[in-house]
Amino acid sequence: MIDTRRLSASLLAFLLLVSSILPTAAHAREMVSAARAEINMRTGPGPRHEVAWVVSRGYPLQVLGRKGRWLRVRDFENDRGWVLRSHTGRRPHHIVTARVANLRGKPGTGARVVGKARYGDVLRTLERRGDWVKVRHERGTTGWVARRLVWGW
Repeated sequence: MIDTRRLSASLLAFLLLVSSILPTAAHAREMVSAARAEINMRTGPGPRHEVAWVVSRGYPLQVLGRKGRWLRVRDFENDRGWVLRSHTGRRPHHIVTARVANLRGKPGTGARVVGKARYGDVLRTLERRGDWVKVRHERGTTGWVARRLVWGW
């Protein structure tokens, strides 16, 4: 005979555990991208903090935290800084992490190479299919790149 009280307690404990983990996991991969031609990455959450570096439009960033109107973010090289939330957007982008990445006509290593992207190039994300991402380079070339060669969303 099944002890329904024990089963209910176990189920409740499991649901509480899952509900406490899911928001953290979802927040851990929240991504934004630079929505202006250039945005300042600051050492702290406010305009009085020093500008650590500048990123250009589309540059993908992972959100690590929030403080008021500011987002604490990291980039593909694990550099961390603060950016004004209103200077970011939700348009997905990737950045090339390999020295050179082939852009292909179709998803697959056997497909024709239609262009190349270099380390640090920002690519507009158009579609995802398994281990491949369809992207548009800032020079206008559209193609598929292996996901292992890029970072972003």
